[in-house]
Amino acid sequence: MSVHFTTDAAPGYRRLALWQDIVCDVYVGLDCTSSRGSDFHGAVTRTPLGRAACSEVSSDQQRVRRTPARIARSHEEYVLIALGKHGVGSVAQDGRETVIHPGEFAIYDTTRPYELRFDDAFTQTILQVPRDMLNRCIAGTEALTAISFGSDRPLSKLAHDFVCQLCQSADRIAPAQATRLSEQAVDLVAMALAERLPAQPAASTHRAALLYRLKAYIRAHLSDPDLSLAETAGALGISPRYVNDLLSDEATSFQRHVLKERLSRCARDLASPMLAHRQVGEIAFAWGFNDLSHFGRVFREHYGASPREWRQNKLAH
Repeated sequence: MSVHFTTDAAPGYRRLALWQDIVCDVYVGLDCTSSRGSDFHGAVTRTPLGRAACSEVSSDQQRVRRTPARIARSHEEYVLIALGKHGVGSVAQDGRETVIHPGEFAIYDTTRPYELRFDDAFTQTILQVPRDMLNRCIAGTEALTAISFGSDRPLSKLAHDFVCQLCQSADRIAPAQATRLSEQAVDLVAMALAERLPAQPAASTHRAALLYRLKAYIRAHLSDPDLSLAETAGALGISPRYVNDLLSDEATSFQRHVLKERLSRCARDLASPMLAHRQVGEIAFAWGFNDLSHFGRVFREHYGASPREWRQNKLAH
């Protein structure tokens, strides 16, 4: 269900303060300033999309800052994918600044300071995704913030158009499909980002690209109960030891990463009303588990509830 926020009903002297409250509720803690004073106007429509959320924001001239003080007071970890629709806006983060024109997108990370500047009225579509959701697909995104991705590259255009169309339809998509489509959108954005990984240092770029390929291979073979470290290493042409070395950058290992991914897919499917007719065991087996007692134990350790309890709680809400 979409939720619409606007400053229209507020008295002029309250609009900017209300707008700051709105954007903090929709996104994360931010500081907003504008020279428009009592003439300021802003509106946001937000729609959940699985673990992600789509929003369309239209507003007047303003400057938005995510400060270290704001970051210290919050626990949110998101990456925002901003797509230009009308007007232009700039984003500055990690020592870079870029302008987002209609048909382009850029990303910024809420765990580090950033600044957004809009010198005139604008409209943007924003896909807000949990940071770990993107990091599952690609590492090293701190080298890709505040860079514009336009139609000059096929993958960038495909990612932009897919996310734009997805957000336009988000309020008409069933929850089970929304979760899967949001994952596909993130994966497509990650592919577009991977094209722009810095050329230097070469070793770091190669490592990041290889980690992306490793995660993609694991995701594609999660349903195979025989998925193994040796098989995965062989498919990528590297040693099993190097597979674990790559994953150690994220403080995990092959076995822990595979388990976490399988549990995540099971938790998603158990929470889906569209899959309520499927037995818990069916879902576990579909994602590569072959021992139900082991599945039940590790699921409880990870989510603090048994698979059945998790399902009942999620479906009840």
